[in-house]
Amino acid sequence: MDFNYSARTTELLKTLEAFMDEHVYPAEAVYDAQIAANANPHEQPQIMRELQAIAREKGLWNLFMAHGSWGAGLTNLEYAPLAELVGRSIIGNEAINCSAPDTGNMEILAMYGTPQQQERWLQPLLDCRIRSAFAMTEPDVASSDARNIASTIRRDGDEYVLNGRKWYTSGVLDPDCKLIIFMGKSDPDGPTYRQQSMVLVPADAPGVEVLRDLPMFGYRDRLGHGEVQFTDVRVPVENMLGEEGGGFAIAQGRLGPGRMHYAMRAIGFAERALQLMCERAVAREAFGEPLARRGVVREWIARSRMEIDQIRLLTLKAAWLMDTGGNAAARSEVAAIKVAAMETAHAVVNRAVQTFGAAGVSDDTVLSRLFAITRALQIADGPTEVHLRTIARFELEPYVKRRAASISAGGAA
Repeated sequence: MDFNYSARTTELLKTLEAFMDEHVYPAEAVYDAQIAANANPHEQPQIMRELQAIAREKGLWNLFMAHGSWGAGLTNLEYAPLAELVGRSIIGNEAINCSAPDTGNMEILAMYGTPQQQERWLQPLLDCRIRSAFAMTEPDVASSDARNIASTIRRDGDEYVLNGRKWYTSGVLDPDCKLIIFMGKSDPDGPTYRQQSMVLVPADAPGVEVLRDLPMFGYRDRLGHGEVQFTDVRVPVENMLGEEGGGFAIAQGRLGPGRMHYAMRAIGFAERALQLMCERAVAREAFGEPLARRGVVREWIARSRMEIDQIRLLTLKAAWLMDTGGNAAARSEVAAIKVAAMETAHAVVNRAVQTFGAAGVSDDTVLSRLFAITRALQIADGPTEVHLRTIARFELEPYVKRRAASISAGGAA
């Protein structure tokens, strides 16, 4: 096994590290202050536009895109360490146009979009001239099981008519959001995994109503997590993404690389939290000596280091499998990293919060926000229990087949 990064990744890491140190970390407080000062808290602050201009100059742009000639031409394995580094800052991904939900939306547009759809939507997203949202989760059903989705897509002549209510539709409150990718049932009586389709919906289409912005543990995201009502929304049939009935397959294709991105960013969160924990432990004194000399704090630091390194290796393995065998070959590992990365990151952040004491639960550090994010992401993008179910199914499959073969042979005898 070769644990060295490629020459391209090593070069980009050096450039990206300098960009983070010189521009992104110092901009974090400015970013928050400008959002607070904006009349619309969902409007992109000027500091972000400045960061994005610098990132483009330095060639740190659309690094996530592994399809065709749309991006930097990196493999999943090459991009993974970059995702970790940029994930150390909450604003890092947006600065290099590698933030959700746009990354997943751009990937499926590159994979399944027609040339006309790519010209209208993908290219502006790659240029960051517009933003997008992904409308899948619904408030009234368990949307982690796509079979439960109740929103409808009905053909009416040369148009599709969409109805349904979605929530936690990330990105929809950004004034730059011009596209919503809507998932609904186009054939409720069809085969189980051919009932769903995805349709491209202009955000300003009549019948699209953003009802409210939803917080996560009290934090409101700059992009917004909207509850959205779709009432008799009409779009031309040319707005179908991929083929009718292909929504479930597209969703699976979207989620594989996306979960690797989330996992590596979670490792970035954990590394940031561990760094803050170590700095606090060395500087803070209690009962006559630095916290760093307390056995329990040393154990927190040691366990955090081990756990972060473990999940990094598992995530890199999943990225390698996606590159060499395709997303399907890595399904168990992709499910595993979604569970393990978020649990690890949350555990490390929790230890850092405890090390900081009262300051850890305040907004004086980034820790309370990281705590909320890492907890919420154990539900978002498929709850932990669903991924554990997938892993167990793959693990048990050969035993089930062996048991069935044994019973069959015994019966035949």
